[in-house]
Amino acid sequence: MAMAMVGVVVVIVGKAIERRFSVRNISFLLGCAASDDGADGSSGGGDGGSDVPTFVVAITAVPCCAVAVVITIAVAVAVTVAVAVAVAQLKDELGEVVAEMEAMEGGGLVANETKPTNKAKQTSIGRKKFNMDPKKGIEYLIEHNLLAPTPEDVAQFLYKGEGLNKTAIGDYLGERHDFNERVLRAFVELHDFTDLILVQALRQFLWSFRLPGEAQKIDRMMECFAQRYCQLNPNIFTNTDTCYVLSFAIIMLNTSLHNPSVKDKPSVEQFISMNRGINNGGDLPRELLVSLYESIKTEPFKIPEDDGNDLMHTFFNPDKEGWLWKQGGRYKSWKRRWFILNDNCLYYFEYTTDKEPRGIIPLENIQVREVQDRHKPHCFELYAAGSEFIKACKTDSEGKVVEGKHTVYRMSAATDEEKDEWIKCVRQSISHNPFYDMLAARKKKAQKTNVYSKS
Repeated sequence: MAMAMVGVVVVIVGKAIERRFSVRNISFLLGCAASDDGADGSSGGGDGGSDVPTFVVAITAVPCCAVAVVITIAVAVAVTVAVAVAVAQLKDELGEVVAEMEAMEGGGLVANETKPTNKAKQTSIGRKKFNMDPKKGIEYLIEHNLLAPTPEDVAQFLYKGEGLNKTAIGDYLGERHDFNERVLRAFVELHDFTDLILVQALRQFLWSFRLPGEAQKIDRMMECFAQRYCQLNPNIFTNTDTCYVLSFAIIMLNTSLHNPSVKDKPSVEQFISMNRGINNGGDLPRELLVSLYESIKTEPFKIPEDDGNDLMHTFFNPDKEGWLWKQGGRYKSWKRRWFILNDNCLYYFEYTTDKEPRGIIPLENIQVREVQDRHKPHCFELYAAGSEFIKACKTDSEGKVVEGKHTVYRMSAATDEEKDEWIKCVRQSISHNPFYDMLAARKKKAQKTNVYSKS
């Protein structure tokens, strides 16, 4: 590196001498000696006022080796000066950078001028982090003093929702952590449902975030909604479970009426029948259910569209559907039913045009196996893993939902290939999903006396 710098300096010095004296090489300089005391010029010509400097004249009077030494010394001096200048420049630049950094961090005039801009930038970063990872986004905003570490402040931030992904809001509100649950309660309390019919309250609530697809999250969020609605409207339902179950019925009705995949739309009478007995064992007022039905039929819910992974699409994108023969539980007769497999649940209908299923079999803690039957070919059956009865429900002759009493469900397919395909699809769908247990338990609870407390 040092040799390279010396080479550069030599070139620079040579160029300077060439520009100063209009000479082409050092030999010409050595042949153009002149004295400072007025000696006559030599063959190079020129008067006593020659522009040739003293050090060049001196060079002509010494041997060539001495000239080389003098040039080397001159080069060394030039290098030293150049390095010193460069170091000084670097120090000046570093000083300017340090001064700028201190001005930004030290609270001076520059910092005060840029503070609003920095805060806005950090808030924008926090929103982006929240949309990618809600937990990390909230932590970032709290660390930078953009949010207070209180459930109320975080809830207000989510409620305003400026620049926030509504799926991310739903995921954060549904998390089962003490702080998240307190944020959820504070978030719900920001909604005013006073004097709103249930469907209007649901419209407002479900527009503020996207309802997630996980059963446990849905349960906590709808529980808070039902409590808040009953708190603000204490004379409509006798208990919060009735509000909870009816809210789900409205969401499902919205899907049935407005999803293009559902060809046959439920009537108002079917909606009323589906909700019998959920009010402490009694029925809700007919005019209430009719008004809810007409509201949904006239104006569907506006659901935030983010990723398609929500409750609204739970029931109507079947993994498999087709005709199967189903063996009865108490009476071992065989009946032909239209089966739909979707979202870890098996539905069966009497006809393909039926609006409501005759039965629902959640595929939770369920196993499937191929079996032989002397009355029907191509058989397989569902059986409970470790419990006496399969948790399922069906509609009775009056249209009420009752629990099934099957220890096994045996079905017969038309061909061996169809049987294998059904077994394969059912096995792929089997998982532990507590959503259907949760909803069935709520409905069962709502049919019992559990008077809502106004306190």
